[in-house]
Amino acid sequence: MTEETTTLTPQAPPPVRHWPALDLKGTEFDPLLAEFMREGPLTRIQLPHGEGWAWLATRYDDVKTITNDPRFSRAEVTGRQVTRLAPHFKPRPGSLAFADQPDHNRLRRAVAGAFTVGAAKRLRPRAQEMLDGLVDGMVRAGPPADLVERVLEPFPVALVSEVMGVPAADRERVHAWTRTIISTSGGAEAAERAKCGLYGWITDTVRARAHSTGDDVYSLLGAAVARGDIGADEAVGLAGPLQIGGEAVTHNCGQLLYLVLTRPELMARMREEPGARAAAVDELLRHIPHRTSVGLARIALEDVELHGHRIAAGDAVYVSYLAANRDPAVFPDPERIDVDRDPNPHLAFGNGPHHCTGAVLARMQTELLVGTLLDRLPGLRLAVPADQVLWRRKTMIRGPQTLPVTW
Repeated sequence: MTEETTTLTPQAPPPVRHWPALDLKGTEFDPLLAEFMREGPLTRIQLPHGEGWAWLATRYDDVKTITNDPRFSRAEVTGRQVTRLAPHFKPRPGSLAFADQPDHNRLRRAVAGAFTVGAAKRLRPRAQEMLDGLVDGMVRAGPPADLVERVLEPFPVALVSEVMGVPAADRERVHAWTRTIISTSGGAEAAERAKCGLYGWITDTVRARAHSTGDDVYSLLGAAVARGDIGADEAVGLAGPLQIGGEAVTHNCGQLLYLVLTRPELMARMREEPGARAAAVDELLRHIPHRTSVGLARIALEDVELHGHRIAAGDAVYVSYLAANRDPAVFPDPERIDVDRDPNPHLAFGNGPHHCTGAVLARMQTELLVGTLLDRLPGLRLAVPADQVLWRRKTMIRGPQTLPVTW
């Protein structure tokens, strides 16, 4: 972010734009976000919940810089009811999402060992085994099948439960809690009940693993608390979002596969050139609108000038990774899916200190899902017309509710 010289006369701030949570079909890009992008690099927005308004940055370079700039704080958000998408807002101590440095590194260090490239490589054979079992079951049952129900939902949930160390007997209720938490349809009361259930379970699990030498996340957290590296409340705040992470993989992969299934030339390319699949996954991750509106805000700790506007100390600021991934200055012809796009520095997993902790794991799962389904199911195609695929409604993470396929 290039600061403007203070001798310039600040521009009048843009009008505050109301941004409702639109229920969009398919992989349609949010038309209001597209409008904001056309109007200029900075917009002021008001979301459905919370108070007041916030700045929104949509250009790639600004998004990268803001997310790396310590003058914009996530920790300061915890004491505010900033305008937001979620109906409920109750940050917990220890949440990486609301930690600034140096606390962020201290907290992340406690679980980092479970999310390295090496850890993902060691987990890959087990992940492939789990995925093959699910595909075997779907093939035995025969077509048609709901790909979300049979594979896209159970695989990421089972794998994240494996990484976290959730006992098999507890996995279904943990999944029910995480599913409710990311939905906006049940309102604050349902989400709060689910959070109480999940976080109570996590508290008991971390406490029970204080002396464990295992390499699952709950064992790592139990040991870190026992050593005094992090507090018990911090361990619980750390674990919750990681446990919920499997939900994002389900819905992102649903969007990604929907695009493959509705573009014959893309499907043919990925079938015929397995070596192009990694690049195709990157391009699809760039392209999919993985969430509704925006995620978490930051608070400006001091006055910052950007594009002639003064972002005042105390102002809330959002960045849009979706918009950054469609910035024509970085991604020529950004609406087009281009498997040969090179370079492709997309921000699908975020940027800066708050880059997704589970990005390596999520990427591995996505590649396994795409490769396994294409290789094992010749002729894989939608079992209904594309416009009859049902999409999730009233949710923060977008994706198909069902994905009926045949082969």
